[in-house]
Amino acid sequence: MASADIGLIGLAVMGSNLALNIAEKGYQIAVHNRSAGRIDDFMAMATDQGLAHKVLPNADLVGFIQSVKRPRSIIIMVKAGQPVDEMIALLLPHLEPGDAILECGNSLYTDTQRRFDALEPKGIGYLGIGVSGGEEGARHGPSIMVGGAEAQWKNAQPILEAIAAKFNGEPCCAYLGRGGAGHFVKMIHNGIEYGDMQMIAEIYGVMRDGLGMAPGAAADVFKAWNTGPLNSYLIEITGHVLAAIEPQTGKPLVELILDKAGQKGTGMWTAIAAQQLGVPATAIEGAVAARSLSSRKDERVAAERAYGLPARPKTEVSLAQLEQALLAGKIVSYAQGFAVMAKASAEFGWDLPLATIARIWRAGCIIRSRFLDQMSAAYHKGSAENLLLVPDFVTLMQDTHPALRRVVAAGALGEFPLICLSAALSYFDSYRQARGTANLTQGQRDFFGAHGFELTDRPGEQHGTWPSTLR
Repeated sequence: MASADIGLIGLAVMGSNLALNIAEKGYQIAVHNRSAGRIDDFMAMATDQGLAHKVLPNADLVGFIQSVKRPRSIIIMVKAGQPVDEMIALLLPHLEPGDAILECGNSLYTDTQRRFDALEPKGIGYLGIGVSGGEEGARHGPSIMVGGAEAQWKNAQPILEAIAAKFNGEPCCAYLGRGGAGHFVKMIHNGIEYGDMQMIAEIYGVMRDGLGMAPGAAADVFKAWNTGPLNSYLIEITGHVLAAIEPQTGKPLVELILDKAGQKGTGMWTAIAAQQLGVPATAIEGAVAARSLSSRKDERVAAERAYGLPARPKTEVSLAQLEQALLAGKIVSYAQGFAVMAKASAEFGWDLPLATIARIWRAGCIIRSRFLDQMSAAYHKGSAENLLLVPDFVTLMQDTHPALRRVVAAGALGEFPLICLSAALSYFDSYRQARGTANLTQGQRDFFGAHGFELTDRPGEQHGTWPSTLR
């Protein structure tokens, strides 16, 4: 007889931790893995943690499916891409109308939408669920972003809310819309995360190269900042990373880590989606570019030999200005991410609840920070298209953008890269300028391509009279 409240396939690190989280919250969970040895390893973990009695292991896929109560909710935790489609194909013959597949990996939202559309006529639900917080979050409480059919969300809602992180007792879990909505929001979360991390790294670069600060001293600054307006998970762990000592050498660990940053694609997907939707996300794009540049280590070594490094005098910026600059840049990065979500919501008919998204990011996720509570409240009050137009954040930017300007200028004069912070500043300046320079661009486009333009004093498309000899 079926007795499991939910099933889970894929017992790698994230899947195992999610399963243990579910069991710890009192639910009976069936587990399956293509490799039976991993099931044995997981059961040993569950036994060690006193949770084995809440787990039903089954190496047989059909037996696993039949052990889950109907309507079934089955989580799959497999590698994004083709493995997900292969797993769906294996499950489908054994599922019944009303059952649902809950895909909790980092799938591209268009793939999730395709799978949702294919399964809906068969009566099988498909929930694309973004889970943020890493392995620690999966085990003890992640932020959970759900997209798909609302009926299947309702079936799984009690369990998902139980395992989610809590902020003031409120679960950081929400249904955000049909189809690929949940995975789209998770993708944007990761894009903002890219921007946040890169800006922190750039501020660390100013400390190291502009102020001559040792990692330990920089660590103390980040730890102090974590008690103020920059309070966040990423600022907190930055203090720990900078303070860490490598045991074999006794040197600061950060100075021994190779400066080549990896990426799994979600930041790039965010930048591409922003471009496709026609929404500028320059800080996020800059962060993706910075990671790509970091991977070209040999080229950078050769370029330093070719151009040399300047003899840098001490940079004339204060730690207070660096703190304010980072806060301003962070606001711009979030504003861009939320603007992309607002456009996608209108484009795809999702009606994404921006206030709710900010709310469920307040705990559990990687970009959790103090001002998300303020952001959620601000979006709840009104429907501004861009965070930079929300009154509370207008005030914040008025207070902090002069410091961002000072830091970016110091970076340009000192010749150290601030690709993300400078992109944030340029975006801010472009966004708040009522009269830009695209009038010249439109004139050029009409000159060489007869694309036309509008005039400020009359309606309709116009064309210029250009010298034909130059065409």
